[in-house]
Amino acid sequence: MTPGDTAAFDHEWARFESWLSAHSPADRAALRGPAAPEGIAALESRLGFALHPELRRLLELHDGAAHPVAPPGSSPLPAGAFLPLGHRLSGLDDIAMMHKILVEVGEDLIETGLWNDEDVAGHLHMCVPIALPNDGGVAFVDHRPGPSYGHVYEMGIGSGDLDGTLWATGPAELFRSLADSLETGSLFLYYRPSTYAGGSGHQCVEWDIEH
Repeated sequence: MTPGDTAAFDHEWARFESWLSAHSPADRAALRGPAAPEGIAALESRLGFALHPELRRLLELHDGAAHPVAPPGSSPLPAGAFLPLGHRLSGLDDIAMMHKILVEVGEDLIETGLWNDEDVAGHLHMCVPIALPNDGGVAFVDHRPGPSYGHVYEMGIGSGDLDGTLWATGPAELFRSLADSLETGSLFLYYRPSTYAGGSGHQCVEWDIEH
């Protein structure tokens, strides 16, 4: 991929962020400013491979969302948890921290002999976290070369759900699908968006599961 490939991501992210600004301003306000270029470079050095161009572009726009000030388990979730399952975009520090955990989990899984490199759980060292909820799960972008490169998965590590759920074939598609869902009220997978009034009185996004 080349820098020009991020044009689709820029378009879809702009749609998504515009919706937040208009309908859930507290969520939009939770987004941090851009990640420093030297910080992105340091993360890539630590990972040992280059970030997917669309993930790099997301970090160039926002270094994740601010950490909540409310205690874990609060209901409704604090502003900034605007992705399905209450996921909050991760910044550079959280990405590095969670990637270390994924590497350790992946090594343990390989040792059990129940997983191999063909499984998502078998190459977690090549997966870069992009969002975390408050229940031990993680959303990540697959960086393994091949047909799964760029795919966005959600995995419930805390619940033992290690098969992973495919959210999108790339970050641009993820935010296109989320923006479509927010703009029309339609389902994203089996999550339907709605808004609630947060403690500040501002509207925030939540996603209800429909079976």
